[in-house]
Amino acid sequence: MLQRASPTTLTGVSASPASAPVGVNPVCGIPRLNHDGSIGNVANIAACGVSFFFVAFLIFMCDRRKAAVGRVELRSFLTLYLITLPLQLITNGALLEQGSTALVVLTAIHVGAVVALFWALLANAIVATQIVEDGTWASMAPFYIFSVICFAIGIYFSLDTALGISGVIGGVSSPPDALRSISLFVLTSIWPGVTAIAYFVIMTYIVLRVLNETRPMWYYTLSAVLFVLSQLAWFLLGRVICKGSNGKVDGSFIATIFETAAVGVLYLAWKSITEDSWDDDYYPS
Repeated sequence: MLQRASPTTLTGVSASPASAPVGVNPVCGIPRLNHDGSIGNVANIAACGVSFFFVAFLIFMCDRRKAAVGRVELRSFLTLYLITLPLQLITNGALLEQGSTALVVLTAIHVGAVVALFWALLANAIVATQIVEDGTWASMAPFYIFSVICFAIGIYFSLDTALGISGVIGGVSSPPDALRSISLFVLTSIWPGVTAIAYFVIMTYIVLRVLNETRPMWYYTLSAVLFVLSQLAWFLLGRVICKGSNGKVDGSFIATIFETAAVGVLYLAWKSITEDSWDDDYYPS
């Protein structure tokens, strides 16, 4: 949570900001790096590191498919996901002091990147309908404009909640010890869910009704299942694994693995419905 909590709201493991784990007053958390022998959230750090190189490979493979519909848009989506990985590593790795300006700002940037990421996911589905030609300014201009807008909204809401910059939109929690923000809940929980469902529905229509194929749907369904499992790992497994490991790891590394796997399968789904190269009979060299 982005809240810069006052000392009176911090208890238990969060009482000392210097060693406090990520989150305000968590039931179980991983102590900050180099405190009480902690090595930080090492499992999620490793998962983010491996995922970074895997996604970089997907971007490389995506770029090679010159004739594929939506190649530029999918590459942009993958690039945004790539950006979220080091941000997640830092903000959830128990590396920075709880409540510090650095952690607040980096978390705000992370939130902005996530909001933009799910817009990019929805935009990829819209492009797949071929309403506008992919890779052109008619497609890319709205894509980039709304990506920047989503990124800015995520950062502003986050900083307004944490620092009370204006108190107009984001708004500091009232009372402070409530540590909640409806706007951030919508941006980080409702928005990703809505866009993911919309993406799945649109791609289901395209694959089954327009392309009249069934095999790609197995990829899209598997990707959806992996995404749901990643969210369950975030919300349900974190506390269980943290307690079971005595505060050494939590469920975030499982969530990261599932999320990256979902992105990888999404790439396979896209690959299965697009052409690798232009037909030489129609496009002679």
